[in-house]
Amino acid sequence: MHMVIYALVEASTHDDALATGKTVFDRLVGADPHAGAVFDYYVTFDEEDTSVAGKARWGELPTAAPVDSDDGEDLLERGWEATKEEFERNLDRVKEAIEELSDEEIMRDEDLARHAFHKVGAYDGPTIFLYTEHGTGIRHRGQLDRLLEESEELWIVPADVHF
Repeated sequence: MHMVIYALVEASTHDDALATGKTVFDRLVGADPHAGAVFDYYVTFDEEDTSVAGKARWGELPTAAPVDSDDGEDLLERGWEATKEEFERNLDRVKEAIEELSDEEIMRDEDLARHAFHKVGAYDGPTIFLYTEHGTGIRHRGQLDRLLEESEELWIVPADVHF
């Protein structure tokens, strides 16, 4: 499956932002020897030679944008809303499992209950859409707000990832 994720990176130029974003995505696909793979591969929106990912799948997106620009604000909102919606969807599944299933049924992963528990607690992967420049998933609004307040020149870089 494919999804668009976003790296929030400190940079002074578009090219620096894109390069730093690609470093984040390299970590998330395990290209960095000190990082485990969270996704199978990624395609950034500056790549033209693919017919199944990036622009070919999602249309035109900025390759990188300052967070305080119109494009940057739009990408940030898309990433945060997707993270929030995925969390709420899985949290609803967890609440339903607790109400309707026995401990034994949850333990057996009836109706993928334990899977939903795992997704609610995930730090990265398909339920997290925003990442810091260190490859850390942004899991709650306070974390995002702190990053936005503390950063001098923050850029957002989108990538199509496969998982």
